[in-house]
Amino acid sequence: MNPAMTQTAPAQAVALPETILDIRRLTTTFGRAKTDIAAVDDVSLTMKRGKTLCIVGESGSGKSVTARSILQIIDPPGRVTSGEILFSSARAAGRPVDLVKLGPRSRAMRAIRGRDIAMIFQEPMTSLSPVHTIGWQIAEVMLIHQAIDMAEARARTIELLKQVEIRDPERAFDRYAFEFSGGMRQRAMIAMALACNPEILIADEPTTALDVTTQAEILALIKQMQVARDMSVLFITHDMGVVAEIADEVAVMRRGKLLEIGPSEQIFYHPQSSYTGDLIDSVRRLERSARKPVPEGEVRPRLLDVRNLTKTYPSRAGLLKVSAAFTAVSDVSLHLDEGENLGIVGESGSGKSTLGNCLIRVHEPTIGEVNYRQPNGVTIDLTKVPAAEMRRIHRDMRMIFQDPFASLNPRMTIGQLIGEPLLVQGLMKGDALRRRVGELLEMVDLPADVIDRYPHAFSGGQRQRICVARALAPDPRLVIADEATSALDVTVRSQILDLLLGLQERLKLSYIMISHDLGVIRYFCDRVAVMYRGKVVETGNAIKVCSEPEHPYTQALLSAAPGSHPGDRRIMRRHRYVAPELVPGVA
Repeated sequence: MNPAMTQTAPAQAVALPETILDIRRLTTTFGRAKTDIAAVDDVSLTMKRGKTLCIVGESGSGKSVTARSILQIIDPPGRVTSGEILFSSARAAGRPVDLVKLGPRSRAMRAIRGRDIAMIFQEPMTSLSPVHTIGWQIAEVMLIHQAIDMAEARARTIELLKQVEIRDPERAFDRYAFEFSGGMRQRAMIAMALACNPEILIADEPTTALDVTTQAEILALIKQMQVARDMSVLFITHDMGVVAEIADEVAVMRRGKLLEIGPSEQIFYHPQSSYTGDLIDSVRRLERSARKPVPEGEVRPRLLDVRNLTKTYPSRAGLLKVSAAFTAVSDVSLHLDEGENLGIVGESGSGKSTLGNCLIRVHEPTIGEVNYRQPNGVTIDLTKVPAAEMRRIHRDMRMIFQDPFASLNPRMTIGQLIGEPLLVQGLMKGDALRRRVGELLEMVDLPADVIDRYPHAFSGGQRQRICVARALAPDPRLVIADEATSALDVTVRSQILDLLLGLQERLKLSYIMISHDLGVIRYFCDRVAVMYRGKVVETGNAIKVCSEPEHPYTQALLSAAPGSHPGDRRIMRRHRYVAPELVPGVA
């Protein structure tokens, strides 16, 4: 018998109550005395045994603080100031215990954490120790909560790694977090959370940073483990597509308050709050295109023509081993016309971001051509342009990056950040520069009087608007958006996409949108190129490719994307693609 699956709860002498967690009028505040701010404000909700409750809302809604309040792991000066959190554990024959009264540092609370209630965090790289092996970190949980020795803990850990589908679990036990991909690190976090067979699993945005196929695998894995272990799941997310796929019940939060709670069908088909309706609409609107078809007979001038582009990283000798040469982009050909939006879609590691960086020579292509038609009509190959000349080209070709937090220097004001490209290019300075920055801020729907503030004073969506303004500063012709909306809440994502489309009409822009989300590509782009392992495997009209894909890999991407309502659940029956060259026995 599977050793990791034998860690079941004690035999039940009596029927357990249906409600496993009952949160009553919970209030969690940050600050001191009169300056207290309620991050969770008088919230009441219940969790059913063996079911999935999704708490959904934008950043700052209080959903993560609610989850952390359950485990009493709120960062100071945060604290639970009132309310009850009643946990009916099978280990205690269903007799409820108020977790608030136990206190964050009590022995009883420490025993419950990890053993009875476990948590998966959003970013596994910051949640896992960089100096301890993956296996040791999982085994440590068992050693703390169970009377077993290291040999048994190791055996159980290896079995858990196998259950969460980590390849070669014996070797994986002795590897470190940095040796795993993002998806594999998240699988290791799931194994750690399941180490002691918890009754409740709290998953706090566990798929936000993952591409669509990896997200589907993690969601399916959590569901399989839930069924196998009869576990209750509290899933925190801002993505209504994920909620539609997995939720039995849904709680909607905004600004610390619970707006509504109910079965997923009720929330999706009969929402009581207009805010809930907006969240649902933000998913459904990506099922259609915002682009107008090009009038019949109209021919647009070619802006960019990429031919046989390849980027190979040479082998390198490291401290402990030699890394082999690696081809990130292989023989890619594509084109972009003026006023057109081209999508580049694929999983993490498909080469799409490397391709974008090669187009503007952030990375030097190994071979191939990037033919760019200048405003004067003369076409030049950017791969042969001297580095000094590329500075002028960078006025025409600009980039918006994925993470608006990492893209902005925290020591510079917004005015300095947006004006920097103009200053570096020698285009503008002094009062004229300040006036131009004010115009750019208003262009992205931010007031001009924020010019002297610093990035920390803005939300994620506002920071991305600042990044858009900076990209537009030198009046470019082409903007490459590299996962520019994937780190944002769903409603903010829609706002940024509509902002970019509105600016396109006013400024005569062309876009290359790099994304792993076919919904974003369908909504925003005219054409799409699908990349897999450095190669383009399918190109065509965005609507056609996203609705009737021809290549099996594109079909797999589409089937992994969450549906927009509970009647369209597809992740558990998704199509998986394995390249023929990776199938044993296939030449």
